[in-house]
Amino acid sequence: MTAHQAPRWLRWPSDTSRGRLAFGADYNPEQWPPEVWQDDVRAMRRAGVNIVSLAIFSWARLQPRADRWAFDWLDQVMDLLHENGIAVDLATATASPPPWLTTAHPEILPVDHDGRTLWPGARQHWRPTSPVFREHALRLVRAMAERYGGHPALAAWHVNNELGCHNVYDFSDDAAAAFRTWLRKRYGTIERLNRAWATTFWSQEYGAWEEILPPRLAASYPNPTQQLDFKRFSSDALKDYLRAERSVLTELTPEIPVTTNFMVMGETKGMDFADWARELDFVSNDHYLLTGPQAQDELSFSANLTGMLAGGEPWFLMEHSTSAVNWQPVNLAKRPGGMARDSLTHVAYGADAVCFFQWRQSAGGAEKYHSAMIPHAGTDSEVFRSIVDLGATLEALAPVAGTRRRRAAAAIVFDWDSWWASELDSHPTSRLRYRQEALDWFSAFAAAGVRVDVIGSADDFSHYDLLVAPVLYVVPRALADRLSAYVADGGHLVTTYFSGIVDENDHVWLGGHPGALRDLLGIRIEEFGPLLDGDRADLDLGVSGTLWSDRIDVTGSDVKVVASYTSGDQAGRPAITTRPVGTGSASYVSTRLGPEGLRPVLSLLLTTSGVRSELPAAVAGAVELAVRTGDDADYWFLINRTDESVVVDGVAGEVLRGPCLAAGLTLGPRQVCVLRRPHGS
Repeated sequence: MTAHQAPRWLRWPSDTSRGRLAFGADYNPEQWPPEVWQDDVRAMRRAGVNIVSLAIFSWARLQPRADRWAFDWLDQVMDLLHENGIAVDLATATASPPPWLTTAHPEILPVDHDGRTLWPGARQHWRPTSPVFREHALRLVRAMAERYGGHPALAAWHVNNELGCHNVYDFSDDAAAAFRTWLRKRYGTIERLNRAWATTFWSQEYGAWEEILPPRLAASYPNPTQQLDFKRFSSDALKDYLRAERSVLTELTPEIPVTTNFMVMGETKGMDFADWARELDFVSNDHYLLTGPQAQDELSFSANLTGMLAGGEPWFLMEHSTSAVNWQPVNLAKRPGGMARDSLTHVAYGADAVCFFQWRQSAGGAEKYHSAMIPHAGTDSEVFRSIVDLGATLEALAPVAGTRRRRAAAAIVFDWDSWWASELDSHPTSRLRYRQEALDWFSAFAAAGVRVDVIGSADDFSHYDLLVAPVLYVVPRALADRLSAYVADGGHLVTTYFSGIVDENDHVWLGGHPGALRDLLGIRIEEFGPLLDGDRADLDLGVSGTLWSDRIDVTGSDVKVVASYTSGDQAGRPAITTRPVGTGSASYVSTRLGPEGLRPVLSLLLTTSGVRSELPAAVAGAVELAVRTGDDADYWFLINRTDESVVVDGVAGEVLRGPCLAAGLTLGPRQVCVLRRPHGS
């Protein structure tokens, strides 16, 4: 997507399919004999499935030898699905190269940081920069497009699968050559690179491009800017591969939209999806519920961020799980109502498609214990009955299809450069987790019952009354100027420890921290104050900080101390400050408070900015609100964050999902209610 082009949504195969939410799964019929396929489509129709992703890991079956193609089985499946009114998101099947290819060309295999080859036997065993792999993969893409581009079941192209999930960082000679090319384009001259990388340190000055390598295993810490640039390059290398497949598809089938499934979840950080999103006709995402006390907040945070990547337009939830996964240390089944709550939370934040991995649970292979729409127990199971119920719910929510998310009054800024760079080695602490700090703020907003958008650092800040930019470590001059302008125009900015520290080259802004934001905040920090594991710094707000505590000197006469430390080395000194700027303000939080500790801090910030909850006070925190907006109405998604029933008084609207209407507006445990509210109500 470009900034000025709305995304193309799915090309539904028939007019009767429009104006509805998509519902389905990854479908892997090659795992089963053909007689099962008829059972599959009957069960799909029973469940309300209207789309499946097909051929994701089918390269070896489609091309069993370099000179042999075998499309007959896929022809049958495509025809069968179309006959039953089920559309196809057709993968290009390039995610896992077949054994014949890796045997003939082992030079396509990735090489890790330590110089070890990653051998076949799992998946994604290919180098993003390998010209040999690209030649064979694009030959397959072309064959797929030529054969199925006109098939009436085809709704969209699915490029590869989870690009970069296992091969984002390749340190091979192919990667080294491509890295040098990327650096030439970025810096132009070797002299500019040397300045950007500060190579006068440790005698690292380069005299020729050929001397530069990826940051492979070294005797000590590799150059930090080299590491940061390699992360940028690695994301760009995969994006370039995405473009290569897309180019073939758009050449041969220009009317069919193209997507690929992102992985906006947890600590999956190697791919700059904010940059990739513009390459797609519509954004897709895979998300799996993580364990821990913030599991549901993490899901909402990720769905919210995905909606930002989609520019507020509808997006496609390509994968999530009906119940347990197979790759966590302990894989818990979802509790009753959990699958529906997870699915509808994604819809609440803009998903117009709810799909799962996978349709039928595998009997063998690495993911045989990963849940599916049809589990090992078959259709006579609670999981499948829940799937049928979810299908009916999504059908009832058809009016939501095509609506956009409604902007909130507050936003959290999420920046990939800061994520990458703030967690590099040789820093004040190795314990810092960028995404966790952002998630903690999101949880604090949720506990307050206040809607908040998750946006990118390049997005327009002016729409928001309150802007939280946690651990905004990388701040180029242009970003610092935009933040200053936001505050000068009446916005309320909040940032935290380890923010404003370096420029785009990971060079420290000199003169004292927080560097690029020092004057805006009206404070100066001479030395960082990381905390040891187990140490705490108490604040006079009745909360305690961990991880970090800055020694703050107030430099602005108009700066107010919101909270002070009462223990530790900084006792008596400021912990949280704010500087009024006209009708705006710039605030600084110098320690990690966690979601609970942030609650009183956020309460003060909400009061200052005038941002308030749209929910009744009695349910704020128990109920999460997300809003989508259409031409004539808003759609309120009321999500019960608790395991108890919650009665919501004082919220009116037409209930689109009946089970939440018992006595008054009652949300059962883990339940989601959707209300249609005409504009102005």
